[in-house]
Amino acid sequence: MNVHVGALTREKPPFRAEHIGSLLRPAALLEQRARFARGEISQNDLTTAENAAICDAIALQERLGLRFVTDGEFRRRSYHSFFYQQLGELSIDTIAGADAKGGSGRGDQPMALVKSRVRWTHPINVDDFNFLKNRTTLLPKITIPGPCALHFRGGDAAVLAHAYRDIDQFWEDTIEAFTKELSALAQAGCRYVQIDETAFAKFGDPDVQATLAARGDEWSSLIDTYISVTNRVLRAAPEALHIGMHLCRGNRGGHWHAEGSYEEVAERLFNALDIPFYFLEYDTQRAGNFTPLRFVPKHKSVVLGLISSKTATMEDKGTLRARVENASRHVSLDRLAVSPQCGFASVETGNPVTPQVQEAKLCLAVELARDIWGES
Repeated sequence: MNVHVGALTREKPPFRAEHIGSLLRPAALLEQRARFARGEISQNDLTTAENAAICDAIALQERLGLRFVTDGEFRRRSYHSFFYQQLGELSIDTIAGADAKGGSGRGDQPMALVKSRVRWTHPINVDDFNFLKNRTTLLPKITIPGPCALHFRGGDAAVLAHAYRDIDQFWEDTIEAFTKELSALAQAGCRYVQIDETAFAKFGDPDVQATLAARGDEWSSLIDTYISVTNRVLRAAPEALHIGMHLCRGNRGGHWHAEGSYEEVAERLFNALDIPFYFLEYDTQRAGNFTPLRFVPKHKSVVLGLISSKTATMEDKGTLRARVENASRHVSLDRLAVSPQCGFASVETGNPVTPQVQEAKLCLAVELARDIWGES
């Protein structure tokens, strides 16, 4: 199984070998962050440590043969906390008890606190983009949380508890904030943005459906709301941006938040949502099989998240090739790509894998892509 045809070479995202964005924070960087929290070093000292670690991450991605780079999300505590904190007095990942640092199984679902209106006052990720642009010839990829992530963590109750009297005003503020951020990125020259909107992958879990119902949300109606909100952001986004959406069922210290097939959401997810390509979790049976991909229209692409960032067990390349072939029964091979199912460190403490395993898994994605498509 291969399509080594020059005409199929991808000149724009998604590339044949992808990764979701976050990388394991080096131990030295975590130590500097701890020292900063204790007041032992300055912000400049921490930034210097972050810069050095990001340069090493760039070099790793270049060495492996990837065609894009991220900054590993090394300046963030979690994949979404930093972004939303720039938009107001907002918290999206409050967890009862300590953060999960290892193990497996269902973890605690983070909760949202909305104590101010959502307001965009300055570019959030432009400096991160510029740092990458000035240090590599590869395409920088910027990752941001989705516009519905905050609401999903608490529903109308969290939104109306302190800052809002009108849920429609919350959505208007959110759409405006995301529109301004995407415009700022495009004006800076950014061309590749990944939206991390994990809610859609979780709606198929009966436990999640029950939790939503208990707070007064009917899950199927909520999907329609989230699609409408996201489409308004996408339709206002500059045409120069290539925007994909990552979906998973939770990724925190090896734990997960949901399980269940894409089947219940697939038709709307792939057809009503104006996203041209998707990064889909498919590393375990928790995600179900590939049959929901039959709803993907012919103008859209799918990155199959076949490699687990949660465990140190290395996947067999032959087995992965067979899985890609299986998926190609529903989406043509020329519209597929491969990646890990999620980042290696959605929170800064990271998943229970070593840097050596992380590199091996990224290398596996590149090798698999080259074997199947003749390019990474």
